[in-house]
Amino acid sequence: MKPDIVISDDITLITLQNIPADMDFVSGVFENIAEMGVDVDMISLSPVQSSKTSLSFTIDDDDLMKILGYTSKMNDGTIKPIVSSGNCKISVNDPGMENCPGVAARIFRCAADVGTDIRLITTSESQISLLVTKSDFDSAYAAIQNVI
Repeated sequence: MKPDIVISDDITLITLQNIPADMDFVSGVFENIAEMGVDVDMISLSPVQSSKTSLSFTIDDDDLMKILGYTSKMNDGTIKPIVSSGNCKISVNDPGMENCPGVAARIFRCAADVGTDIRLITTSESQISLLVTKSDFDSAYAAIQNVI
C-alpha cells in the first residue's frame, strides 16, 4: 500500500449547533450554499439524540464572508454557528486501504503522538481526511508521512 497524501490550507470549519434534526433542513443548508457558489468539502452530521443536532462542514477561507452572511440570517436565536478559520486538511488516499484494517489507527496514533489539534475527521473506504490547526500542520503532516 502506497497512499497519496494531499494537503490543502486556508480552510474554514463551520459548525451549526442546535439545528433541526431534519434532512429537509440540512439539504436546504447545502442548497443555499450551492446557490452562493461556495464549494463545500468535508461534511459531518452528528448522531441525532433528539430533535436537534449539529452539522459541520469546511469551505475555503475566501468564502467565509458569504457563509457568515447566510448563517447570520438563519440564526433565530437557537442555532449557534461556530467558525474556525485558517486550518489545513491532510488527506490520505489509497484504494487499497478498503480491505486493510488499521490504517486509520496508525494515522490517528501518529497525530496523537505529536499532540495534533484535530478539528474534524471524515473518511471513506479509500480516504481519511483530518482537518488540523495551522499551528499543528507541520508536525502532523511529518508524522503521517513517516507512518504511511
